[in-house]
Amino acid sequence: MKMRNAALALVATGLISGCATGPDRKPGDPLEPMNRVIFTVNDKVDQAVAVPIAKGYQKVTPQPIRQAISNFFSNIGDLDNFANSMLQLHITEAFETLMRFTMNSVFGIGGLIDFATPAGLPKHKQDFGLTLGRWGVPSGPYLVLPLFGPSSFRDSIGFAVDFRFNPIHYMDWQPRTVLYGVQFVSVRSDLLGATSLLEQAALDKYSFVRDAYTQQRRALLRGTGAPAQALPDYGDDDSGAAPAEPASGTTGAPAGVPMYTDPGDATSPGGAGSDKGPAVPDYTDPGEAPAQGGGAGSSSKAAPAAPNYTDPGDTSAAPK
Repeated sequence: MKMRNAALALVATGLISGCATGPDRKPGDPLEPMNRVIFTVNDKVDQAVAVPIAKGYQKVTPQPIRQAISNFFSNIGDLDNFANSMLQLHITEAFETLMRFTMNSVFGIGGLIDFATPAGLPKHKQDFGLTLGRWGVPSGPYLVLPLFGPSSFRDSIGFAVDFRFNPIHYMDWQPRTVLYGVQFVSVRSDLLGATSLLEQAALDKYSFVRDAYTQQRRALLRGTGAPAQALPDYGDDDSGAAPAEPASGTTGAPAGVPMYTDPGDATSPGGAGSDKGPAVPDYTDPGEAPAQGGGAGSSSKAAPAAPNYTDPGDTSAAPK
């Protein structure tokens, strides 16, 4: 295993210098040539070693025992979730996570049984990579780690910090090795269904995994209240533009805002400094004709003539 890691490190070093700036690089994934090589090696190792072990584990281990093992490691992970929730100043989430760990550890036989979820205490998945993103640290380029899979520069640092704060890391090497091995097999067994779906749905497995991982991390960052620059950019040119202020001395909505004016609403043509408001819309009856106005100097207008609603069949004499 150590020799394989060393070989992968040498390959990665050569690819960084020779291929990372190749023509196939994509925005957000400038190391794609190197990442694809590591992804291919990881996939072959997974198919040759991890998948058969996980399938054998599912075949010989009853579902209740597999669930209990998964609950045990999930309960240990709540300690890391609690610490990162505190670092992100999510006090409510931190309190709920601490209550989950206490309840499952005491009443769930060390976390083998999950009593907290039915009791209404949700699980908040946090890590140090999300904590860095919460305080504005950019993710950096997408990165595929040997044996560990998809990550980024920021998440790789977070993974190293979380690894050091895992209680299993401070046990003796024998129980530590056993627990890490059991955890790996348990997690890989839980992902067998997702692997089958990936094989059937993805035309390009590398791109599918990269996009799924990136979108998931962005969604988790939105949940932690990360800065706006951490949100995905969907290419809307007007999304970040502030509404333009109206020109000096004019009224109305800012530029770019649709105007839904009444067809009969017309602004009076007052000159500069005029205090006249907009004219009232004219909703006159089509049969209503205005009476002749008064003579010159008249200060008032005559009332309009009443509309003529005579019956077309009425043959009575016209008024004299």
